[in-house]
Amino acid sequence: MPLKKAHGPFFTTLRRLWFQDPAADTLFINDIAVRIRAGIMLAIPLFMAFTLYDAVFGSNWVVTGNYIKDTFETDFDERILYHVEAIRRTYDYTLQTWVLLYALFEMLAGMFAITARFSPTIYIASLLARHHAPVWKPLTPKRFAWSIGASFIAVCLVFFNPDTFAGWVNAVAMHELLPTTFNYMPKWIPLVLVWVCLGFMWMETVLGFCVGCKVHSLLVKMGVMKDECEACNNLSWNT
Repeated sequence: MPLKKAHGPFFTTLRRLWFQDPAADTLFINDIAVRIRAGIMLAIPLFMAFTLYDAVFGSNWVVTGNYIKDTFETDFDERILYHVEAIRRTYDYTLQTWVLLYALFEMLAGMFAITARFSPTIYIASLLARHHAPVWKPLTPKRFAWSIGASFIAVCLVFFNPDTFAGWVNAVAMHELLPTTFNYMPKWIPLVLVWVCLGFMWMETVLGFCVGCKVHSLLVKMGVMKDECEACNNLSWNT
């Protein structure tokens, strides 16, 4: 078999990625590759979930160990009390911010055929799915689902960078609408959102159930969404 022909499917995948036809007016994507990509990106909400859990429920103080003295007293639970030297814990969310920015880029990149060319996870997922029979589904409901994910990420970015966001808002408003000296966002909001996102992505990966797509189909049925497609009115909640 000629070399060019033998490697044809590989290069075809790189050219089309997970699209049935990238030049078509109505885009269809391979749901097998979408689920593989969701499995790859599942690492991001897992990382953020543990980070937020530590930030919300972790101790605000760090014992240095330089000074520890027994008080010879106990608390109500008969635990020995000590005098210690401790420092207030400070957080550096630079890594988390870059991870979230990358996740936001991935959410937005998958929405269009042109931007999909810049997504590493789409290349990996498309190549891993090329030996399986494709399952073509319309892109429009996925765009809606990824828009929900992008909004979750944006909220988490504000939580990790409240002073930066407040500076932007205050500069645009030319008035101090948001404080810059403390985090004005309740901690439970990003904590809940990241676990919801984790659940959505787990269902997409393991069960093949896209919650955002089902919400989109329901909104189309109600007449809220006007961009209908072949599968948008399918309200079968079992698939």
